[in-house]
Amino acid sequence: MSVDERAPAVARTVSPPVPARRQSPSPAKAVVVIAPLSLTIALGLWGIRRKNTMWGDESVTYQLAHRDLSQIRLTAQHVDLVHALYYAVMHEIFGLFGGGLLTLRLPSVLAMSVAAGGVGLLALRLAGPRAGLLAGLVFPLLPQVQKFAQEGRSYAMVCALVTWATYALVVSVPHRARWRWAVYGSTMLLACLLHEFAVLALVAHGVTLVVSRVPRPVLRAWSVAAAGVVAGLLPLAILSAGQSAQVSWIGGPVRPGYFLVVAVVGVVCALAPLRVRGPVRLSVLAVPILVLPGLLLLVASLVKPLFVDRYVLYSNIGIALLLGAWMDYFLRRRSSRYAWIAAVAVLAALVQPSLALRTPQSRSNDVTAIGAAVRKEGRPGDGLLYLSGQHRTLTAANPEDTRFLTDLALAQDPVSSNTLAGVELPAREIAARMLEFDRIVVVRAVGVHSLTDPQEEAKTSTLRRHFREYGTTHVKGARVTVYVRDHDPSPKAGPGSNSPGASGGVMR
Repeated sequence: MSVDERAPAVARTVSPPVPARRQSPSPAKAVVVIAPLSLTIALGLWGIRRKNTMWGDESVTYQLAHRDLSQIRLTAQHVDLVHALYYAVMHEIFGLFGGGLLTLRLPSVLAMSVAAGGVGLLALRLAGPRAGLLAGLVFPLLPQVQKFAQEGRSYAMVCALVTWATYALVVSVPHRARWRWAVYGSTMLLACLLHEFAVLALVAHGVTLVVSRVPRPVLRAWSVAAAGVVAGLLPLAILSAGQSAQVSWIGGPVRPGYFLVVAVVGVVCALAPLRVRGPVRLSVLAVPILVLPGLLLLVASLVKPLFVDRYVLYSNIGIALLLGAWMDYFLRRRSSRYAWIAAVAVLAALVQPSLALRTPQSRSNDVTAIGAAVRKEGRPGDGLLYLSGQHRTLTAANPEDTRFLTDLALAQDPVSSNTLAGVELPAREIAARMLEFDRIVVVRAVGVHSLTDPQEEAKTSTLRRHFREYGTTHVKGARVTVYVRDHDPSPKAGPGSNSPGASGGVMR
């Protein structure tokens, strides 16, 4: 054998193998997380104060989060158990950063930003980098997302947790590592403990896996994780069932129009040949999480009204994924000109809703304006009455608004009674106290069911028989009316000289 023939063999044996190099993380991942996150923060900070106003549900958060943890626990035994964990979280945040309006809303902004980054990563994994970027940028532009990113309630946090639980699900399907399923289960459980209806996302995940025909070990692993979530949620669900009267205000589906529109749009987008990457198709993941939670609540509402749009806020994950993948599909077809025209048209259409969402009028009530109206119409020593008593929370955010008025029906204040609205006197005592005053400021919430318990009947019948309406101020979500005694044509302030409350103090 010649030297020339042996040389290649020698070269192959003495040359050391080139070590395999680990792939560096793709810059696409950073882009699809950072860009949506930054856009969400920018939109969340824009007009976050809403002219220094808050609405009723935020007011409840504000009041309860300022109580001690022990008081939150005791209050949750009577009311709002489903939100107890959120109030505890906000209590700690208030302790660290102060209990102002910005601190009330910034956690929701940050949570929604984290959700936007998760949506981008989901679409990246399921349909590629461009779909990931588009889906992540669409998400914070959705009107519902913009709205609840600026609210001091738990829904943005729930949305973020469901988003990342969904990402953990998608990642766990091919890898099957137990710790990944543990992460998925614990994230879903935390979301459900913040709001029970997050469990409906678990149903959507199960449908996704069944339709995707994943291997039996994967389905078994998900079943174990899902069972753990349900078991962890069950005690809260059983205890909170005793507080079901809290949702008695839901007379029918609340704002179902948005859900129905985006569900139809999402299904139409899913009909396009979207890009597929991995064992789970984007449409098979997005359509169930978009449609099923809201649909299940609507079906349940045939028996007991339960549908409220914010309860299934996380369904926006689905529409963002589908819109991002749909736009990616059109760009791949070289229809970029039409895609850009459509994008500009959509952005232009979103300008007006985006502006409106940052005004006090965008919420169902304005407790800041209600409190200001009470302060303006009331005089030191006047009586104060709430129809009904549960709406005492409408003026509780700023005690200065009612400081010089006497709450005629209050027997025990909300903090000492570990309730949201305090404990009221018996009906006969309320009527007797009302007759001791010549002027009474009455706060009525509008657009809610009137209660017919004895206390409320005593209030309304005494006003009808012994008082006349002197003037009414209409504010967002309420009416503030001054009543004067029939025997006294001049609306002087306060009770008689010998009556309680003549000093102008608030009954505690």
